[in-house]
Amino acid sequence: MVEVHGVAVAACRVACRIVRRGALQATATLVALAMALPLAATPARAQSAWPDRPIRVIVPVPPGGTPDVVARLVVTPMAARLGQPMIIDNRGGAGGLIGAEVAAKALPDGHTLFLSSPGPLAILPHLQKKAAYDPINDFTPIGLISSGPFLLIAHPSLPARGIGELLALARAQPGRLDYASAGNGAANHLAMELFKSMAGVNLSHVPYKGAPQAVADVLAGQVPMMFNSIAPVASFVKAGRLRVLGISSAARSPQLPEVPTIAESGVPGYASATWFGLLAPAKTPRAVVGRLNEVLVAVVQSAELRGQFEAQGHDPAGGTPESFGRHLREEFNRYATLVKQSGARID
Repeated sequence: MVEVHGVAVAACRVACRIVRRGALQATATLVALAMALPLAATPARAQSAWPDRPIRVIVPVPPGGTPDVVARLVVTPMAARLGQPMIIDNRGGAGGLIGAEVAAKALPDGHTLFLSSPGPLAILPHLQKKAAYDPINDFTPIGLISSGPFLLIAHPSLPARGIGELLALARAQPGRLDYASAGNGAANHLAMELFKSMAGVNLSHVPYKGAPQAVADVLAGQVPMMFNSIAPVASFVKAGRLRVLGISSAARSPQLPEVPTIAESGVPGYASATWFGLLAPAKTPRAVVGRLNEVLVAVVQSAELRGQFEAQGHDPAGGTPESFGRHLREEFNRYATLVKQSGARID
């Protein structure tokens, strides 16, 4: 009986040691898990903390160009909603190709965005033998900002007060009248090439490294005319320093009802417009794109910005990233046809 009792006591001691050892191992495991949890949560916390530094917005034109004007309208209210500054990085030149290339190669973390017009994404790819980026696959659409027509503006010294007189002048002097543009492949370049093709006139192209420089030379009388968005030239038109020959929209603008359309002035069916949209590099996180779209739509549709866009002859847009993506693909295909029909080329 004593022997049995001793064996039982010994067995209990061994069991207790096993339990204590197991408890220590379990405790060590729990401590290790607790230490690992903050590390495992770091990526999620970093993503949820976006944006955690200023956001760069690449604008592929020099300061003062229409995309730059649009960018400055939207970034300040967007920055206020996002809680971080939004810094405009002007990368002008080559019709927007330089800025688009920089944006396409940027880190897709939501801290670099691209504000574009049709030129770099829908037009240039059809004029370049080999672009350094894919306009469809290298970008993630965020949202369409606005769209609007061009004015055909001229220096007052040009002896034409409307489209009819311009056509007569161009036909009497084939190839001798020049026009300026923001650069080869810019939207206003193709707008004029389409005009030339549909009107059957020969005008000579003078490309610049951005619309501000082109407008400056038209103001100085160095180049007689060009297509340009309304906002940057409205004050010069009002002051009599530039003359408006026509507007490129299919119908007259409510903001400029006295300006006839080009279509009603001698080139039936003519219409051309530009648009502006916000994009990010491809593979930017979906949650970041969704938040950017939410903020962009709220800003664009706000009463204050809606009024400013409409005063400049632009229609504020908005919509989802998916709808902007469809619009971009449609524009890409539409301009492929227009480039072919107009014979536009890099010159």
